[in-house]
Amino acid sequence: MADRPCAGNILRIAGAVILPNLGGIYNGRLTRQHLQSWYANLKFPSFKPPNSVFAPMWISLYAGMGYGSYLVWRDGGGFSGEAAKLPLIAYGTQLALNWAWTPIFFGQHNIKGGLIDIVALTAAASACGVLFYRVNKTAGLLFVPYVAWLGFATALNYAIWKLNPEKEQAPKDEEKPSSSHAKSS
Repeated sequence: MADRPCAGNILRIAGAVILPNLGGIYNGRLTRQHLQSWYANLKFPSFKPPNSVFAPMWISLYAGMGYGSYLVWRDGGGFSGEAAKLPLIAYGTQLALNWAWTPIFFGQHNIKGGLIDIVALTAAASACGVLFYRVNKTAGLLFVPYVAWLGFATALNYAIWKLNPEKEQAPKDEEKPSSSHAKSS
């Protein structure tokens, strides 16, 4: 019965699903540190969902992309398989951009920087989804809701940036006192 999953495959699947969520757990903690002190004081567009939507959405999207990465790894010959190499590099790239957004947006209070990151992330995730689809159709299709959510999140980030031009600043604990000495370039 070759179709029955063995313990090794179940562990690989679990690892692939858990990996992206690790960054999500870290970033969720970072987000919570800035919700009341900074984020709650921003102006928002009418289409912003309640904050309670974000955690379950990201958990499910991370689980889907993680499972997709397992399918590509499995069907593409592993990390050294020719079919899997480029899709898994794209996966790592988009995951790094994904994990970078929260420290930029929430950690640095850099709305514009977050927007730049999420635009690059959406492009990288879209490319990753296409590359995954070429190896395993299910893996590629698992990226459809993710890319759709990123499109929505990009629109939300853009709207927050436009509504809050005065909120582009470093967190209070990282601000430096003004100096009369100009830095030469």
